[in-house]
Amino acid sequence: MASKLEAGLKGIVSKSSNLFESLQLRYFGPIDGHNINKLIDTLKDLRDIPGPKLLHIKTVKGKGYELAEKDQTKWHAPGLFDKVTGEILKKTFDAPQPPKYQDVFGHTIIELAENNNKIIGITPAMPSGSSLKFMMEKMPDRAFDVGICEQHAVTLSAGMATQGLKVFCNIYSSFMQRAYDMVIHDVAIQKLPVIFCLDRAGLVGEDGPTHHGCYDIAYMRCIPNMIVSAPMNESELRDLMYTAQLDTNELPFVIRYPRGEGVMVDWKTPMNEIKVGTGRKLKDGKDIAVLSFGHPGNFAAAAIRDVKSEGIKAAHYDMRFVKPLDEEMLHEVFGKFNKVITVEDGTVVGGFGSAVLEFMNEHGYKADVRIMGIPDRLVEHGTPKQLYNEIGLDANGIAAALREMVLVGNLECKM
Repeated sequence: MASKLEAGLKGIVSKSSNLFESLQLRYFGPIDGHNINKLIDTLKDLRDIPGPKLLHIKTVKGKGYELAEKDQTKWHAPGLFDKVTGEILKKTFDAPQPPKYQDVFGHTIIELAENNNKIIGITPAMPSGSSLKFMMEKMPDRAFDVGICEQHAVTLSAGMATQGLKVFCNIYSSFMQRAYDMVIHDVAIQKLPVIFCLDRAGLVGEDGPTHHGCYDIAYMRCIPNMIVSAPMNESELRDLMYTAQLDTNELPFVIRYPRGEGVMVDWKTPMNEIKVGTGRKLKDGKDIAVLSFGHPGNFAAAAIRDVKSEGIKAAHYDMRFVKPLDEEMLHEVFGKFNKVITVEDGTVVGGFGSAVLEFMNEHGYKADVRIMGIPDRLVEHGTPKQLYNEIGLDANGIAAALREMVLVGNLECKM
């Protein structure tokens, strides 16, 4: 009975069936994935056939909305739009707004490439999202979309790097997890200076837990020969990109940054080299030190301003690198402060805060340290503003932590 059912379902033999049948996989299809009743009936029938089987379903991206069917890339994630006219509704502002980090990347790599003919850009099927599209339009022979294959993107970058090219491999943070073996085996072991630009680091918003870039700090900093950095603003992003492509850099170089708008309207600043493994002190203080890594440093700066009127004087250090750490700066911090807060948009397990604790333990320092970051749980979807508020990592959450550590701590000491 199963054999007869199988023969009936096969219908017209597809060329694809030859491949799968040769692997001893029963192949069925292709069938119309938009015919729901047919799809349900087929799945029910296949349930009665023993052994491994493959059902080939064909669908059309954007099916049911003519504009989306015709321009699938544009309508992949258009935001709000008028369903009748197809007009995409963009926000209007009274004053100029900071650009998106990915657009700063897209324009900056062109600037660098115009002065360095060794620079190449690679992305796995995200030319629009990563803004590598600008380079692909202007320099089509030096920017490549390799399709949805992160593993290939990394290994191709490694191969190009062996020939002296400076490759910017732009992959979303959460998607880089797919190519982890290649990062270790093809890049780090060989000490190849591939530049990994990890877009969508931190909480990305409505795309939800599958897209949040929570883990890259932890999974990149544990790899030998790896440099791991994060800019606090657009100017630092440009400086880090400039630094990474210099001939003096001979190691894999990670630059992670969030999705969406930055903080600088006048972002096109002159690019300068940053000494690898060095941070910068943004503000002096005497009560507590805040060590921030990447874009959340802006939340920390706002929190420090908020509590200043309450008599809390917090020092602020923008660390810029989690590997290597600025050990000279950390010696200064732990030599002066016994209360420290670390701030990052990565997991609190094994991330930047953990690196600071490892340093403190290794050098015998004693301090009250609070790690603020993405908690050890899955964060659901919502706007970035809503999510950072939910996990207590926005300016209000950091300010509350400062009050608790300084004011409550001082009260307990007096008691």
